[in-house]
Amino acid sequence: MPLPLSAVMLGVEDLDRAKKFYGEGLGFKIDKDTRNFVSFSLGEGSLHLALYEWEAAAQDAGVPSAGSGFRGASFHLNPESREVVDETIRNAVAAGGAVVKEPAAAQWGGYFGYFSDPDGYLWKVTTYGA
Repeated sequence: MPLPLSAVMLGVEDLDRAKKFYGEGLGFKIDKDTRNFVSFSLGEGSLHLALYEWEAAAQDAGVPSAGSGFRGASFHLNPESREVVDETIRNAVAAGGAVVKEPAAAQWGGYFGYFSDPDGYLWKVTTYGA
């Protein structure tokens, strides 16, 4: 029986800051918005991005909320051009994120860079186009 993946949820320290970063900074459309939870629709054919207040997310899962550093995951956006890669990273920085790796041409022919959101989650923005 197939189990479709419908959303990626991030635990965040400051829900209002994260909502502003993703909604206003990156232009993601809010789908649901409650006291401890926000969901964004990323467009037809894409997963939803959910933000859950860090402590509430840990409590929901029944695990401790302590932890830091690389979380073993990164999220990938795939626009169609280098210009949109650059624009996306500029928008992330203007919204409170940080450049982790400046966009540059890749040995395999693509073009990519990384930014982190205000909670330290890594986002790779890459294109295979011109």
